[in-house]
Amino acid sequence: MDLILWRHAEAAPGEPDADRPLTAKGHRQAARVGAWLDHRLPSKCAILVSPAVRAQQTAAAIERKFKTKNELAPDASPERILAAAGWPNGRQTVVIVGHQPALGGAAALLMAGEASEWWMQKGALWWLAHRARSRGPAVVLRVAIAADFV
Repeated sequence: MDLILWRHAEAAPGEPDADRPLTAKGHRQAARVGAWLDHRLPSKCAILVSPAVRAQQTAAAIERKFKTKNELAPDASPERILAAAGWPNGRQTVVIVGHQPALGGAAALLMAGEASEWWMQKGALWWLAHRARSRGPAVVLRVAIAADFV
């Protein structure tokens, strides 16, 4: 199973938090990363998105259908993110568009065995894969990329 953790792009300040839209820079970040990702995703994949406006606008940059999942809201935990993705037993690639600190915590949990506060830049993504190995399952980091490197 491949799991892509994509942090929403830069958003404007404001209240309520869930209604904050992307800035002009955020739209550019989402477009660049979305185009890069779209060319690399399999034709069949699940894209699961936080209900927050900034996450919805980020996901829209891929120009594919996606599902809004309330369990991916800004107050999500790393464990809820992994459960929503069906990690590690899912049969397809899953893209999660969400928030810090939960996305960084999920990456830390998978790669280091505990949920730590690993930082992800706005608009960045981490592509992780679950692979069966002779010594047991392993998590492989396929790519970690910031929006300004795309």
